[in-house]
Formats: sequence, C-alpha cells, structure tokens
Amino acid sequence: MLRMVLRLGEASTIKDKRRVVLAIKEKLQHRYKLSCAEVDLLDSVMFAEIGAALVSNSPQHGETVLRDAVTFVEDHYPVELYDVQTHYEIFG
Repeated sequence: MLRMVLRLGEASTIKDKRRVVLAIKEKLQHRYKLSCAEVDLLDSVMFAEIGAALVSNSPQHGETVLRDAVTFVEDHYPVELYDVQTHYEIFG
C-alpha cells in the first residue's frame, strides 16, 4: 500500500486541485494498475492525500511498482511530495 501527501503549488481553487488529483489517479490506475483514491485532505486547496494499493505474488515486483509510481508522480506533475509511506504485507 502507498500513501502520498502532495503539496500542490499551482492549485488556487479546489477545482484546480481536483483536476491535478484526478489526472494523477487515472495515470496510476492505467500505467501501474494500482487501485487508488483521494483519501484525506479533501477540502484543502494546497494539499492532497492519495492512497494506492497493489496485490502481487512477488514482494519485489510490488515494491518496484510502488517505487516507480512515486517517481512518476514526482517527475510528471507540478506537486511536491510532502510525505510518502509504504506498507507491505506478505502472506504465506
């Protein structure tokens, strides 16, 4: 699981924020096959919290996908990663 708190520097309204957050969520869903949603800070203009999850039969694959997703958001969107947390569970 992945939790990202983003600082949106260019957003001046909730509508601007929603546009950026929606673009990030859609790209993470399609490019990385993650389930994701905006999970907190819904009324904040400057910050957004996105949660994402992935199920994999390989811990290494899961870690790589989540790491790549974070790097992609950093490199392609006008946001600052304020906080990033990952959580892994291995069953077996």
